Amino acid sequence: MLNSVKKPELLAPGGDMEKLKTAVHFGADAVYVGGQRYGLRAGAKNFGGDELAAGVRYAHERGVKVYVTVNIFAHEEDFDGLAAYLKILETLGADGILISDPGVFALAKEAAPGLPLHISTQANTTNARSAAFWRELGARRVVLARELSLSEISTVSAGRPSGLELEVFVHGAMCMAYSGRCLLSHVLTGRDANRGECAQPCRWNYHLSEAGRPGEYYPIGQDERGSYILNSRDLCMIEHLPELLSAGADALKIEGRMKSSYYVAVTTRAYRRALDDCLADPAGYAARLREYAAEAAKASHRRFSTGFYFGKPGPEGQDTDTAQYIRRHDFLAVVEGYDPNTGIALLEQRNKFAVGDEVEFMTPEGGFFQTIVELWDGEGNAITAAPHPQMKLRVKTAQPVRPLDVVRKERADAALL
Repeated sequence: MLNSVKKPELLAPGGDMEKLKTAVHFGADAVYVGGQRYGLRAGAKNFGGDELAAGVRYAHERGVKVYVTVNIFAHEEDFDGLAAYLKILETLGADGILISDPGVFALAKEAAPGLPLHISTQANTTNARSAAFWRELGARRVVLARELSLSEISTVSAGRPSGLELEVFVHGAMCMAYSGRCLLSHVLTGRDANRGECAQPCRWNYHLSEAGRPGEYYPIGQDERGSYILNSRDLCMIEHLPELLSAGADALKIEGRMKSSYYVAVTTRAYRRALDDCLADPAGYAARLREYAAEAAKASHRRFSTGFYFGKPGPEGQDTDTAQYIRRHDFLAVVEGYDPNTGIALLEQRNKFAVGDEVEFMTPEGGFFQTIVELWDGEGNAITAAPHPQMKLRVKTAQPVRPLDVVRKERADAALL
């Protein structure tokens, strides 16, 4: 059945230039990024004008598309400067912009008619008529609401008009509010999630208070930290790619612009490999499901679920006992260069490691393990450990490596997590 399916686009997060480059290096077909304004991840580093131009150029030179988020629910003051910004994105050659607000959509058509328009998941498109509505207005793609099941996606796909692409999330954090339309952060902290400033109060611990007993608090759960009654599990669909493709998904999206470049590397590589195998060798893909899932789990994550894809998740979609991440591996370093004559790689350190550690060099094609026998600082002085963040290091590698390859190490407590 999958032989007739069009190869979907694998879309990865680019929270800053390093993450954009990492996503490209590890196999993304497209990267989505945010500018300094108008997107829903104000906490990410995002891209200034010159850096955004450099990012688009870098991706395009390697055959990768760049989409820019402009998906806030705009208030009147948000339109100040927006038309000029949209024209800049058009001039830079952005491959599309993500929009949730009809006013922003109308302005984009007027100010930057050459920009392909994608409808953000924030617009909560849940049916074929809504998809057709956006297509009639000029949208190229709709990112479907995360509350849809596979059956519902199939129905939307069957009823969509010609020329409209459907994008779905396959991995990453889930929001406890409908299509991310949450007021908790605004009410509790004054930071408006719908304008890019979410403080994630759904991840906080809560206790119950009775009005007649001020100062007395009762845990809703049994954790000494409190109860995480609003805390959603993370989404992971790497074992269910055939179902997503059969349902009609044209683009598969990994969430995580505020997460680390290591997260981007791990998830992009895992889904690139799984997706390619799924299309080229369905039987082999089916036989390697546990391998794909294990690899995806090597990035920090909350406990996984399949979201709404197989029906409403119920309690199994929530983590009410903890909001902590599961972290089985440490991100040690990024490769910055390699000398094929000496076999020595230049690294930038991210977490401490030392001579005697067994580490893994992670490459787009696979990788290899080796024990660190010798270690030098950036000036070539022998050292026994790399304790300082972002210090330059040199190490002889067992195999050739390339810039943006990643070095990691399994944590000693990994088996307990």
